[in-house]
Amino acid sequence: MNRIRAGRLTAWASLCALAALGLMGTAQGAPAGQATAATTAASPPPIADFFRDPQVRRPKLSPDGRAVAMIVSNSESERSALAVIEPDQGNRITVVASFTDSDIAFFDWVGSDRLVYTSGKDEAGRRRDGNSAGLWTVKRDGSERRQLILTRYAQESRLESRIITRALPFEWFLYDVPDDDSGEVIVGYGRYDARWDLKSVQLARLNIETQQRRTLEAKSPPNVVRWELDPGGEPWALQTHDEDREALYFKTAEGAWTLAQSGDWVNSPTAEPLASDGRGLRLVIAGTPAGTQALYRIDPKTLKQEDEPLVSLQGYDFQGEAVFDAESRRLLGLHYENDAPATHWFDPTLKRMQAEVDGALPGRINRLACRRCLKTGRVMVTSMSDTQPPEYFLYDQGTHKLLAFGAARPWIRAAEMAQVDLSRVRARDGLEFPVMVTKPRGAAAGPRPAVMLVHGGPFVRGTSWGWNALPQFLASRGYVVIEPEFRGSSGYGDRLFRAGWRQWGEGMIDDLSDALAWAVKQGLVDPKRVCIAGASYGGYASMMALIKDPGQYRCGVSWAGVTDLDYLFTLDWSDASDASRRFGMTAMIGDRVKEAERLRRTSPLRRAADLKAPVLIAHGIDDRRVPIDHATDFRRALERAGHKDVEYVTYNGEGHGWRMLATDVDFFGRMERFLAKHLATKDPATPTSAQ
Repeated sequence: MNRIRAGRLTAWASLCALAALGLMGTAQGAPAGQATAATTAASPPPIADFFRDPQVRRPKLSPDGRAVAMIVSNSESERSALAVIEPDQGNRITVVASFTDSDIAFFDWVGSDRLVYTSGKDEAGRRRDGNSAGLWTVKRDGSERRQLILTRYAQESRLESRIITRALPFEWFLYDVPDDDSGEVIVGYGRYDARWDLKSVQLARLNIETQQRRTLEAKSPPNVVRWELDPGGEPWALQTHDEDREALYFKTAEGAWTLAQSGDWVNSPTAEPLASDGRGLRLVIAGTPAGTQALYRIDPKTLKQEDEPLVSLQGYDFQGEAVFDAESRRLLGLHYENDAPATHWFDPTLKRMQAEVDGALPGRINRLACRRCLKTGRVMVTSMSDTQPPEYFLYDQGTHKLLAFGAARPWIRAAEMAQVDLSRVRARDGLEFPVMVTKPRGAAAGPRPAVMLVHGGPFVRGTSWGWNALPQFLASRGYVVIEPEFRGSSGYGDRLFRAGWRQWGEGMIDDLSDALAWAVKQGLVDPKRVCIAGASYGGYASMMALIKDPGQYRCGVSWAGVTDLDYLFTLDWSDASDASRRFGMTAMIGDRVKEAERLRRTSPLRRAADLKAPVLIAHGIDDRRVPIDHATDFRRALERAGHKDVEYVTYNGEGHGWRMLATDVDFFGRMERFLAKHLATKDPATPTSAQ
């Protein structure tokens, strides 16, 4: 059997398994994939079950409501394919696109009969789903495939010929897909400087049938790096960047661009444009007097931001998206996230549908995806919880029934998974911050061993309530997992976010200690059996915490971790932009000249002699975000300091984060044995062996 035939059959077998799982009938009681009996596993699930690619991900309902396109995993190659399932056609499943050396990165419907998709070529650990990702189109039955944008790195497709057509050069990329019947997509052309830092983006509409292109907004201001489009693909707002300055423009009724706000993109950023109906409604995200980000309307006459927010969430920044009806352009609702994903529907029909779905799938977050649902009467439902990975359903308003069509991880049994809770903790200086805690299943005889899991970024939101692979894996091995949203984390207001500026190795580390002290006080954690772990910034924090607070943690694990703060500025083969080094990193991490001593004092590489605890260090050889020099130089520094308990591993073909399942299984197997060795007993002086 040839390789192409084998690949097709593998993908087909995977999809047939989906059909067996989800298309046997309607779901009014237990959803597909949910454990229906109490489970007491003799041994925890294997490592691969937590980290292998989802069987189905990112499904999208066609505008006519009659088909669902989705990315499916190919177990043979660890690559993904694009497939279409049609419930009204006998549950017909068609694999419409795949590559042998690349993943499907992004896809969307263009009308109800065609799809567009991009490749996800991995280069140095980065999933290239933007520029150089190419663009293809295919009909929903798998016919009439053609390439619309070339790639810098050619992909080999299983399901199409390599005939070169009138495709655009690789400098073009897919920017947006209007939800209309024009048969066009929005493509962008990026202009870059000598370091390949983005300087501006020009837009055009591309007809996917004729491949004719027409330029949009030729008279826009210079240095536009972001465009906001309405549901019909027309620009209504744009943002420009030049050095450390940014500006926000709105389009007037006459079609001209007018300056709305300007500022320093680090210290005084402009409002963030969110959505418009293409008529009078314009929504932006901006700061409130309380210090959080809220959703505001723009006055259609003055183009000024209204004084009172439309949506403001106490203790959380508004992060979400607007849902419009494609035909009427009416705002139907808002998807957003506070402690967990949530939705507010303005439309009464969607409110009723949400209530009916929630009644059929209780105890879960059920997110409805609506394209033209007021016309078709159908929505797609993504249903999940902290113990249940996403499952996917179609809900039909006419029949009031749910039809299950797939699950992200059907091999995961919810009854075996750990529950997740969010609490608020006060730091030693009074600052409040969230802490996510994942507790192992079952009753505990007393305080348990724990892993302090530090998120990367660090200036991002690190956690979200739901099923997450790494904390669930660690909890399945008997560890309480503590995930603090320490100062510097975004999503919880300006005070917490800015409190982390210039606090690498100092206040940010203190927050981890304060979260641990809280967990101990709650009776959750044995303070004598705690290790700290994390990737990227989390790896840095893990090593720095072992130095700053010796004796608090029994061991530390770092993968893809930063070890020297000066390297962030000087390693010029990192993918950090010049602007981020000069402005963002200087403001948020420190001035490498004026604050050189503080940066040295808070760099694990420069403090290697002060690190005494056992460590496990891993790095991808092709990492461009945090180049491998961080790991190799740190290892040598530990060896020179006489450190005897260092486990070190590198992975070929991996970048900033693991892509291959074999890497996940190897690394997290090492981590499992490492933790078992050092946390098995309460007495740190007692020798232990790996379990």
